[in-house]
Amino acid sequence: MRRAFNLLVFQLLFLYQSEAQIRYSIPEELKTGSLVGNVAQDLGLDLKRLRSGRARIVTGENIQYTELKADKGTLVVNERIDREQLCGDVTPCSFTFEILLEKPMELHPVTIEVLDVNDNAPTFQNTHLEFEISESAALGSRFVLESADDADVGPNGLQNYILTPNDNFVLKQHVNPDGSKYAEMVLQKPLDREQQPRLSLKLLAVDGGNPQKSGTVNINVRILDANDNAPVFNQSVYKATVIENAPKATYVVTVNASDIDSGLNGQVTYSFSKSKAGIADLFNIDETTGRIYVTKEIDFEKDKKIEFRVEAKDQGGLTDSSKVEIEVIDVNDNAPVINVMSFTSPVSEDSPAGTTIGIINVKDLDSGENGQVRCAIEGGVPFKIKSNVRNYYALITDAALDRESLPECNITVVASDAGSPPLSTKRTFNLKVSDVNDNAPVFPRKFYSALAAENNSPGISVLSVNAKDPDENQNARVSYILQECEIGGSPVSEYVSVNAETGVVSAVRSFDYEQIKELVFTVKAQDGGSPPLSSNVTVKIMIQDQNDNPPQVLYPVQTGGSVVAEMVPRSADVGYLVTKVVAVDVDSGQNAWLSYKLQKSTDRALFEVGSQNGEIRTIRQVNDKDAVKQRL
Repeated sequence: MRRAFNLLVFQLLFLYQSEAQIRYSIPEELKTGSLVGNVAQDLGLDLKRLRSGRARIVTGENIQYTELKADKGTLVVNERIDREQLCGDVTPCSFTFEILLEKPMELHPVTIEVLDVNDNAPTFQNTHLEFEISESAALGSRFVLESADDADVGPNGLQNYILTPNDNFVLKQHVNPDGSKYAEMVLQKPLDREQQPRLSLKLLAVDGGNPQKSGTVNINVRILDANDNAPVFNQSVYKATVIENAPKATYVVTVNASDIDSGLNGQVTYSFSKSKAGIADLFNIDETTGRIYVTKEIDFEKDKKIEFRVEAKDQGGLTDSSKVEIEVIDVNDNAPVINVMSFTSPVSEDSPAGTTIGIINVKDLDSGENGQVRCAIEGGVPFKIKSNVRNYYALITDAALDRESLPECNITVVASDAGSPPLSTKRTFNLKVSDVNDNAPVFPRKFYSALAAENNSPGISVLSVNAKDPDENQNARVSYILQECEIGGSPVSEYVSVNAETGVVSAVRSFDYEQIKELVFTVKAQDGGSPPLSSNVTVKIMIQDQNDNPPQVLYPVQTGGSVVAEMVPRSADVGYLVTKVVAVDVDSGQNAWLSYKLQKSTDRALFEVGSQNGEIRTIRQVNDKDAVKQRL
């Protein structure tokens, strides 16, 4: 029992595909597993698309009644459906839900109409009705009978009343504006208590099903004497309004009937008519004054308009009835409800602005402005919410994300209605931002320098370089690499090494200041991302001189074991320059500063050496007594 429904197609801003609505009609009480319809065929989708899109039923009321068989593309009954339990007397009876597919996102509303079957017989609230009617009751007097309730609707609902044949009464049936039926007994022949003080009748209520079902109530009529005027209401319809959730004892309306009889026969009492069950749970009527009060909170979402009949009865048993129509006024007593359709976390920090991270559905059971909902995001977070499709909203990024400055974020969605005062609901989503390798390692300095003494031990640590990477995990794992270059014609790796993990720079060999005085090279810091990012820093190691070289005498030149001879005339004056000792030291600084002193001399009183310049001069005049050879 499936019928196709015209597809309504419109563009969703935040969904990738159009929305197609399908409708099925099924009878109630189908067995679990019964076929509802072929969703794949009716939506024009293949089974592969249903599986890849993770097709599933999402929000909607009563979604437990059906199940989507994604492997077959069919919709089947998942739970027994009782139309009366689902919709009561509302017709047509249906419920709606959505089928959601992903990659790309698609949303397809589905409406299931539940058709009535004749599974309920008409029933009366009471098994017996008692009437006390005066024998003087005028012909045409009316007596309202209890209405039968039939949970079924349409042809399967209550169709007709039948009164057992009798001489005094005929049955007259009426239809209320809401379609419900009630019956009255109308007196067509005067009553005679002396001939027949009691009447026993049966009222039969039948529906229109096949096979037909019925219910029966027994009517006992006791004939009274001498009350020949029935009460008469001053209005045929009483109209009133009541605010939903009005407190107990709230006044609603007053009904009034008058009886022109006198004494006890003219005293009128009021009660709810038997024509509608359950009214006594919501209202109370003062039997003396006819004032009607609230006895239980009324829910606008269940009852927007309440109709019932009231009965005026005099002491002689004569009655009249009138209808009461009460319009329920909605108040803002339902906060919006936020349902999460999907939410993606974590989201990559390189996601562009406008990326959809979640879809929510927001509903408010109130009506009018009380049910109009708007959504917003609290705080200054880089996200926004958009919607132009019914009650669905998309959470999207409003700016580029940076995990290093915002590794995670709480997104609080506030749904508020337009009531006065407004009601609101909050829902917080915790979004984590996943890392991408978008930061190269950074050295805290542009240049590193260190001193290293020559004649060092190979393997000694000279300095340490250190780079930081604000990314995380592998993207932040830094390795240090010595960049190839040459120093003095040799690869830099023959002089120093860099620990790949710690950045410690160590000497590979013993340095000789006299050969090389500084090392300038580059160290690269590279992270573990894919592709990796890197940065370089220049390192300068200055070799410190050690006093590891003795002075060398350049002049006078001494060869072998020969003695250098210098000639001094005997006529030489004081301060005569005999010779100059010239020496050098390949060390540097103070290690190369030279001083000269006379170590041995034949005659210490004759010669001296300049401590700074190495000049050997006479310090007195040479005389004949001085030895011809002087050894210095």
